[in-house]
Amino acid sequence: MKRLLFLLAIVLLSCNSDKKQKEPPKERLPFSEVEVQVLMEDSVSIRAIEIMSGGVAFAGSNGYYGFYNSAEGKVKMNRLQYDSIYPEFRAVASTANDFFMLSVANPALLYKTGETGNMELVYKEEHENVFYDAMTFWNDKEGIAMGDPVENCLSIIVTRDGGKNWEKLPCEQLPEAAEGEAAFAASNSNIAVDGEKTWIISGGMKSRVFYSSDKGKSWEVFETPLVQGESTKGAYSLDFYDEYNGVMIGGDYTAPEGKTGNKAVTSDGGKTWKLISEGEGPGYKSSIRYVPGGEAKEMVAVGFTGVAYSADKGQTWQELSDEGFYTIRFLNDTVAYAAGKNRLAKLIFR
Repeated sequence: MKRLLFLLAIVLLSCNSDKKQKEPPKERLPFSEVEVQVLMEDSVSIRAIEIMSGGVAFAGSNGYYGFYNSAEGKVKMNRLQYDSIYPEFRAVASTANDFFMLSVANPALLYKTGETGNMELVYKEEHENVFYDAMTFWNDKEGIAMGDPVENCLSIIVTRDGGKNWEKLPCEQLPEAAEGEAAFAASNSNIAVDGEKTWIISGGMKSRVFYSSDKGKSWEVFETPLVQGESTKGAYSLDFYDEYNGVMIGGDYTAPEGKTGNKAVTSDGGKTWKLISEGEGPGYKSSIRYVPGGEAKEMVAVGFTGVAYSADKGQTWQELSDEGFYTIRFLNDTVAYAAGKNRLAKLIFR
């Protein structure tokens, strides 16, 4: 897989004294529909996608990973095997130059684009309880991945050298996990970052927010009001619009019609959370994202039950499509990529 590079162009506009007054910016109108353009249909199940220069990268089931080239309109897929294992990839991330993918279950396998363009193993962890759920980068040098507890804390690994080496944080540096507290590898959105700030959600018997203000060097933990207390319940997806405004969604995937205790927002950086649209709006969803430029008001949630949209901070919702997806990422304020069971698609909102 070739490296993906891009150029940034800056255009400076000059002004003159007799320039006509600029027109006021047009008011954003709420979305009323979504067009789903299927880009790939295959046997691979995809729960993690990453928008990169020129398209979108993904990794999924049975060792498959690939890249959709938006200019060519084509998908190139590859398959990776480790010993006799075809890894199940549920987490991906990228820097300006490299693509990363991380498998669930034992052994945990983290691959990075190598100098030759091939995927190279840069981290391996073996334990009967190892199960990584999500991964992202703060910048081109520093990244983080999280997973279920192996000992008495969440599993968190970090890199400070662009992903060449990863180190697992000791439990002495992390809050203690509650009995039965874990996470869900549902959409690669258990982690959200903004600047040096990091938020991680857990679920199961306990659903909380783990917060670091210094890129993983120190941690504290906050409670959530989401439904919890059973292994299938809690927060499944998290997003932050800025350092103050965040949203989470989840519920119970075995009872997707449940619409209480599954959606919450924060306006104080994750310290406190307030339930929204109780008994209304979408039930269980596996991925939620703020709409770029939507001022923390607009958000889209997807799951195997369809695509839902809110224009008022999650107070009211509109079902735009019943087509199911596991995960979604926005390219701009009207276009997103989404993936799910056996397919990758482009979503155009209007």
